[in-house]
Amino acid sequence: MDGLFSPEGFATGAGPLYLQLQRRIADAMAVGVLLPGSSLPAERDIAAMTGLSRVTVRKAIEALVASGQLVQRRGSGTFVAPRVERLEQALSLLTSFTEDMARRGKTVESVWISRSIQSPTPEEVMALGLGAGDRVARLERVRRSDGVPLAIERASLSARVLPDPEAVETSLYALLETSHHRPVRAVQRISAANLGPRDAELLGVPPGAAGLRIERIGYLASGRVVEFTRSLYRGDAYDFAVELKLAPEHGRSPA
Repeated sequence: MDGLFSPEGFATGAGPLYLQLQRRIADAMAVGVLLPGSSLPAERDIAAMTGLSRVTVRKAIEALVASGQLVQRRGSGTFVAPRVERLEQALSLLTSFTEDMARRGKTVESVWISRSIQSPTPEEVMALGLGAGDRVARLERVRRSDGVPLAIERASLSARVLPDPEAVETSLYALLETSHHRPVRAVQRISAANLGPRDAELLGVPPGAAGLRIERIGYLASGRVVEFTRSLYRGDAYDFAVELKLAPEHGRSPA
């Protein structure tokens, strides 16, 4: 790492000094000189080693943090961001996060933010078809796979369906299956989102990073709505795929 921050190699006429330092650090990460999780020296130490000003060093570090290549932890320092494997999720299958990760051979962990029974919001009343006096069970958690946070899940269900939110440990769908309330079909809407400061911190990405907002309404075989879930997925970790087929009328041979 001493060579990485040596004063040699910074050239006039080769662009702003902060960009030269930024490229040098990015190249070191690309070739494995700086590994995921490794820490960088403090800005003042980098400035002393390179002979650059602290303002220049800070500008280079901030650009790499904004691009998601570095992460800063308050009181701990600056670290190389972990590499996130991109996952392809089929939109034609109604599966839980737990089931999807298990099929890939990955471990699953839920970091719970809250589990509670509350009065429903107008949006929850409409989505779940709740009546006057009905209560709603809310589940909010960060879903992690192999230790990497991938999604924030905020699920709402009628308290009649889920009277004890604390009973959900890992898979909501597995618990619903035991009471015959697992959805058999769902309608999902996906939209782009830029993550706000709180959600970005929960997912370990910079504020404003690209994300995917997914709203799911799950139905029982009877057609009754059982689940209303709003999730935020990391944009750098997920690709959603769907198979498209030619409409039947276009597949017929002309008479």
